Amino acid sequence: MSIAIFFGSTTGNTENAAEMIQKEMGDLVTTMADIIDIEPADFLKYDVLMIGVPTWDIGELQCDWEDFIPRLEGLDLSGKKVALFGCGDSYGYTENFLDALGLLWDELKKLGSPELIGIWPTEGYTYEASKGEFDDKHFLGLGLDEENQPELHEERIKAWTTQIRGELGLA
Repeated sequence: MSIAIFFGSTTGNTENAAEMIQKEMGDLVTTMADIIDIEPADFLKYDVLMIGVPTWDIGELQCDWEDFIPRLEGLDLSGKKVALFGCGDSYGYTENFLDALGLLWDELKKLGSPELIGIWPTEGYTYEASKGEFDDKHFLGLGLDEENQPELHEERIKAWTTQIRGELGLA
C-alpha cells in the first residue's frame, strides 16, 4: 500500500503538521510534498492520500489549493482513500473554523468517488460553524488549531494516525 502526504501551506503550520504526521506514520509514507511542487497526476500514483489544507482568510482555501483544484478536473480518484487534515483558528474565525476541509472535500469527492477515511470528533473544539463538519459530531478529518490549542497537536496527531492505520488494516 502506498501512502503520500500532500499539503498546501503559507505560514508553515500545515507543513509542520504534515511533518508530524509523516513522523508518526513512519515508513508507511512513501512521499510527502507541497502541492506547489507536484502535478495533479501525482495523486494517481498512491493508494492513500493524506491531504493537508489550512483555512485561510474568512473560510477560504489557501491560495496554493485555489490554484491547484481547477487542475484536478478530469482526474479519477476511484479506489483511492483520502484522509484530510487541516489548520484553522477556532476563536478568531469561530464561524468558519476548518471550512477548507469541506471546500476541498467537495471538490475531491466529485473525482470518481474516493473513500474518505480519518473522520475526526468535534469534541474538544470550541467554534460556532464549519463547512469542515462530516456530521454534527465529526469533522471530515483532523482539525488542528495552531493559534489556540498547539499543545494538543502531538496528542491529536498520534491518535489520528493510529486511527488511520487501523482503518487501513495496518494497526
